Amino acid sequence: MISIDNHGNLIVAVVLGEFTLADYQEFEELADYKIKFGCTLDLLFDLREMAGFTVDLAVEEIRHTLRHARDFHRIAILTDDQWVTWSAWVTQFFVDAEIQVFDNEPNARLWLETGQQAFA
Repeated sequence: MISIDNHGNLIVAVVLGEFTLADYQEFEELADYKIKFGCTLDLLFDLREMAGFTVDLAVEEIRHTLRHARDFHRIAILTDDQWVTWSAWVTQFFVDAEIQVFDNEPNARLWLETGQQAFA
């Protein structure tokens, strides 16, 4: 299940349970609409409660990423999963966006808004 909220150029997606192709397509529809009108997007993906994902979702995410490699500014990913962190690292080679992985939402939002990292 996915919950999506958007504010201007920021899309916030929270995934609960299994992340499916239908969930991703819901995000994709909103992102594509905004991109169509010239927006460069910032994304906050909260994957802390994601239980897994389907293979068809993974394939579509790769396709969408490659189609829109220049349409994103910053992508913040909330997770403590090492595979998701590794995937984010690999994705950096295919997009112009800055990508950072965070373990808490306030730091992720600060980075999205300012480009600055919070220091403890």
